[in-house]
Amino acid sequence: MHKDLLRLARAEPAVRRHLAVCLAAAVLAGLLVLAQAELLSGVLSGRFAVAALLPLVGVVVVRGALGWLQGVSAGRTATGVKSVLRARLMRRFQESGPAGSRSGELVTLVGRGLDALDPYLTGYLPAAAVASVVPIAVLARLFVADLASALIVLVTLPLIPVFGALVGWTTKTVTERQWRALSRLGGHFLDVVRGLPTLRAFGRARYQSTVIREVAAAHRAATMRTLRVAFLSSLVLELVASLSLALVAVPVGLRLLSGSLHLDTALLVLLLAPEAYLPLRAMGTKFHASVEGVAAADEAFALLTPASGDRDDRAAGTRDARPREARREGTRPPEIRLEHVTVRYPGREEPALDDVSLVVAPGERVALVGESGGGKSTLLHLLLGFVTPSEGRVLVDGVDLATLDPDEWRRRLAFVPQRPHLFAMSVADNIGLGGDASPEQIRAAAASAQAAGFVEAMPQGYETVLGERGVNLSAGQRQRVALARAFCRPSAEVLLLDEPTARLDGRSEAAVVEATRTLAEGRTAIVVAHRPAMIGLADRVVRIGAGRIVHDRHADALAAEGGDAR
Repeated sequence: MHKDLLRLARAEPAVRRHLAVCLAAAVLAGLLVLAQAELLSGVLSGRFAVAALLPLVGVVVVRGALGWLQGVSAGRTATGVKSVLRARLMRRFQESGPAGSRSGELVTLVGRGLDALDPYLTGYLPAAAVASVVPIAVLARLFVADLASALIVLVTLPLIPVFGALVGWTTKTVTERQWRALSRLGGHFLDVVRGLPTLRAFGRARYQSTVIREVAAAHRAATMRTLRVAFLSSLVLELVASLSLALVAVPVGLRLLSGSLHLDTALLVLLLAPEAYLPLRAMGTKFHASVEGVAAADEAFALLTPASGDRDDRAAGTRDARPREARREGTRPPEIRLEHVTVRYPGREEPALDDVSLVVAPGERVALVGESGGGKSTLLHLLLGFVTPSEGRVLVDGVDLATLDPDEWRRRLAFVPQRPHLFAMSVADNIGLGGDASPEQIRAAAASAQAAGFVEAMPQGYETVLGERGVNLSAGQRQRVALARAFCRPSAEVLLLDEPTARLDGRSEAAVVEATRTLAEGRTAIVVAHRPAMIGLADRVVRIGAGRIVHDRHADALAAEGGDAR
């Protein structure tokens, strides 16, 4: 038995009780085959009267009842073990935080991974208990009944575990490879889905879809290798068992014809010999079916070990080698023009934007203000290409945005959302997302975003692995990492920010505002803002309500009139 699972079963009284009942029922049902063979051979040979059929039926009924009890206890054992493991895994990550963890892979492990323990707990363990007792009891009875047959069984019986172990080593290797591929696929897919808006904004969605296809192909190939080995193992075990039975049955038949062996003894040997091989064959087959569960259990106990929290080999795998574009000298930020734009979302009668016309001059900084749900974020998503207008058009330097290549256009943008998505990888990889920035450029970007102080104070500096969504950082720190990500895009000519100071304290807000002021220099900037400090950066304030522009004034004119942008 898996030593860690055994330790867990011993520590949980309910699990220990169900496991003991399961194993005891399996062994008793296996031993009853001796009585069943004895009675059946006696009735068929005439040694027992027909009345012996009644005890035979009783033995069969008892074996059926024990099989039912074994199944129920095994199911409860599996449920208990999986529940305890899941609870410990979740408690471990709640206590220590998921920094350095792989949350997507954890979801795969806690779900599909631990469910794969069922064949091990309900199939392999009872089969192993039966295989350790029943073949020895059958062999002992055969020695009493017929020495020659017992010797043949004694010589051929070890062949099954030997061949099973040889195939099992290969099975274990390919199954572990399959589990790693599945875990990587599940973890990467979940990370991509969570960070899809960020990936789209940074022009990385298409590349990540290619990565998912490659990972899925690797998992498919690993699964087919595992199935081939599983079919091979079944063939080997069946072939060895069939040849061994033939070595027993042929001499018994010849001796029975010659009269040197009694009929009741021959029947007993022919009925018991398969029962000597059957438990070992069943154990081998069930072991191969349970290897994935063993691999998942190894991964679970490794994650529960304190030293395992430092292991994360995925941190460097999300960036490609696409060269970064340097900001082109002599170019100016584009003019952005919305002409009678209407945006409708499916299932909603009211438009998110209704006949909106707006011109943002090159290098102008515009603050979008208004109540929540008024259409401010929709306008940003329209410029990002996440939504398309139902009516009207968006022009970039006179060119319809719908005709531009989305990836090329997004490379000209720097986007900082209200809730930036930080991935479970290093700080440097999070800042350099969407390009191939050098360490010096990443440090310079962090310094410009006023993030260098807290990043360099981390245990491993820029190589510190963050938790999923940056849960081990404060809201202000997450926002400054997102701003550093924007600073790492010198080719960006347009800055889009969606309430970057929301939910921040005064100190964090001041740092983000100062970093935003630096970032917006020389760029066209459109900022969704509610707080006065962020609105104060704007050259112009546009108030949006119910999908329409209700007020559009330059900031200095608004201030002169005593207007309140809030």
